[in-house]
Amino acid sequence: MITQAFILGAGLGTRLRPLTDAFPKPLVPLFHKPLATWAVEACEAVGCKRFAINTHHLPEKWVGFSAGRDVTFFHEPVLLETGGGLKNIEGWLDEGSLLIHNGDIFSSMDLKQLVDAHESSGDEVTLALRSSGGEKRISFGEDQRVEDVRSEVRGLPGTHVFTGIYCVKKTFLKRIPAGEIIAVIPAFQELVSEGGIGAVVMDEGDWMDLGDVESYLQAHQKLALQAPIHPEAIIENGAVVENSVIGKGAHIRSGARVINSVVWPEADVSREVLHEVVM
Repeated sequence: MITQAFILGAGLGTRLRPLTDAFPKPLVPLFHKPLATWAVEACEAVGCKRFAINTHHLPEKWVGFSAGRDVTFFHEPVLLETGGGLKNIEGWLDEGSLLIHNGDIFSSMDLKQLVDAHESSGDEVTLALRSSGGEKRISFGEDQRVEDVRSEVRGLPGTHVFTGIYCVKKTFLKRIPAGEIIAVIPAFQELVSEGGIGAVVMDEGDWMDLGDVESYLQAHQKLALQAPIHPEAIIENGAVVENSVIGKGAHIRSGARVINSVVWPEADVSREVLHEVVM
């Protein structure tokens, strides 16, 4: 069983502006919980009890996030990228394996399938892949091995989408140079050149990268994660709310029309809102 997880929370979320002017991208609410909370709960469901989270943009917004969980924050005044951020938590990491989950995606995939495959294979790295839903940058062969990453090792075309969720052994971190701003991709490619990387294709369940405002709105239309109207929202008589998510403490005043939209907690709406996010 893997008991430790790393939630990547340090990205800038530039494509999701202006929403990320208020919060780091992993703290943007999906229905009535931050994206990062959904990620933490998915990791908890497969046995994770210790969490590392890296931060950069608006780090003060993470205060109170742990809510009784065993969470250690690693602030990056200068962004270290995906590899540097992982290397930065090496001293925190216990022996064994680590589950890594991007903090800016939502997934309902069965992560037990990924963890079990990793633990039984002995591989340094096991990736969770999808057959569709994004850019296909991973070449996954018939022998159930990753044979190329970004077509840069063997020139093989991409066949699958990398989900941003994967498992690594602690020994994998030795492949990442210390003190550098570096992506994790070169370490993946090094492993590929030595014989490949383990992977599991996980097409069941939802997987969504909420990378821009349009995809953020679409997620609230497609998913049915919680009751769309929070019980502590205030909707006055004479207000119209249709096919929208209304956050905790939000106030929809009489005469307002909110259609196909997302209203964040504590927002005050007195106008017509169509296909928008109200902060």
